[in-house]
Amino acid sequence: MSNVLILVDHASGNISKTAGELAAFGKRIGAVTALVLAEPGSGAVIADQLKAFEIEKILIAESAEFAKHGIPAIADAVASVLASHSPKALLISTSARGKEIAARVAVKSNSGLITDAIDLSENLIATQSIFGGSFTVHSHVKTGTPIITIRPSAIDFTATPSNPTIENVTVEISAIAKLVSINNMQPPVKGGRPELTEAKIVVSGGRGTNGDFSKVESFADSLGAAVGASRAATDAGWYPHTHQVGQTGKTVSPQLYVACGISGAIQHRAGMQTSKTIIAVNKDPEAPIFDLADLGIVGDLFAVLPQAEAAINAKKHA
Repeated sequence: MSNVLILVDHASGNISKTAGELAAFGKRIGAVTALVLAEPGSGAVIADQLKAFEIEKILIAESAEFAKHGIPAIADAVASVLASHSPKALLISTSARGKEIAARVAVKSNSGLITDAIDLSENLIATQSIFGGSFTVHSHVKTGTPIITIRPSAIDFTATPSNPTIENVTVEISAIAKLVSINNMQPPVKGGRPELTEAKIVVSGGRGTNGDFSKVESFADSLGAAVGASRAATDAGWYPHTHQVGQTGKTVSPQLYVACGISGAIQHRAGMQTSKTIIAVNKDPEAPIFDLADLGIVGDLFAVLPQAEAAINAKKHA
């Protein structure tokens, strides 16, 4: 059975979630090999986390160069492993970082690239949702090793413990990749809520909040959800741009998406319409978001959300 390579690099965020999703797609195609790029001395710790998934082999490459020189060094390392192991495909989680790594590796290895896939078949046909979700495209790479980035939360996975073989590998990092060095890096400040692109539940507020996100946040907390916002809300300064969901913001695919006071313009829909279940709360019965919603509630979010939150809390304590 051909091996599929999945990338788990030292700054990929929630390593277990990322690896679990990539492994779930990878095992459709073949036996899964995970490539761990890590700081010196930390590879074994990451490898232990990966044993919770159906992974046949783990390749560990440790180097201080990854942090010192960033994505150019990481791309060199991945391209080096691609050349020496010849996998059937390379899967990387979609993010700004992931897409840049994938693009650089594609150029270095003369391989075709597909980004932001929401599904992947056993014969490497990738499904993408493009042009704001207006079209669904099925794509296939014909040149080199298929390199495909997968949208976070595009697949459900279950932990299946495995006993993978572990191999330490040496990677080559070119002089060109070392031309720029990173002297200082400040990680993003995280609050108590889940990361927006990784959350299973997202509650977003829009123009209908009139700048008051307190009910949206309170309702989100009752569900253990992340909080998002429409472009109208972030442009008005009501909520940070880092929480914007939409074509010019972040793309999310949670199990449940609750749109509160959001009209549903195509800009916003492009970032959330692949959510598994969508609930919309809006005072305007003609709001376009209702065309997309699985459940629509015509009403004022300031009246609806507290009632829903009270019912959820009562259920928790029943």
